[in-house]
Amino acid sequence: MDRVVPPALAKLIDALEQLPGVGPRTAERYAYFLFKNAESKSVDLAKALGSLHSNIKICPVTFAMIDSADDVSRLYSDPERNKRIVAVVADPFDIAALEKTRSFNGTYHVLGGLVSPIDNMGPEQLHINELLNRIKKDKVKELILATNASVEGESTALLITKRIGELKVKITRLARGLPVGVDLEYADQITLKRALEGRQAV
Repeated sequence: MDRVVPPALAKLIDALEQLPGVGPRTAERYAYFLFKNAESKSVDLAKALGSLHSNIKICPVTFAMIDSADDVSRLYSDPERNKRIVAVVADPFDIAALEKTRSFNGTYHVLGGLVSPIDNMGPEQLHINELLNRIKKDKVKELILATNASVEGESTALLITKRIGELKVKITRLARGLPVGVDLEYADQITLKRALEGRQAV
């Protein structure tokens, strides 16, 4: 490729290939798109990347991503939010998904991943001890385990439940059910099992 592609473009392609889910062909398409379009697009992208690490930090309480000018997450410091109800999520972007529902008025706690031996992610690498401290400090009444309905998500939820032990806190799990518009014949067994377990009176 070095003889066909200019070094600057080859360097960009190599950099784009480092992104998850981006293979060589996709990286080439992205790089060519940036080259053939207005230079301003590349400049804007470069500026956004350049300020990424300097303008974002991790909240020391909730472990959510926050603006570098903030001390803690605004969702945590907001007096309108209920600190005694905490939704436990794996990653920061899970917060955005729950916030879009506009149905939750508690606060969040980001674990920083899920227990996954394959990915070398163990309990000690998650923010579980900090969660236990929050339960005591904020007198948390309810803990909503909002991890994925996967083997890793279920294992992590079970681990947290065991670690909480005798702390007086109600532990709930996000209900699992059938997505709107999905026929029963196409639903997987885990989804159907959760739907049966979470059935409601009508």
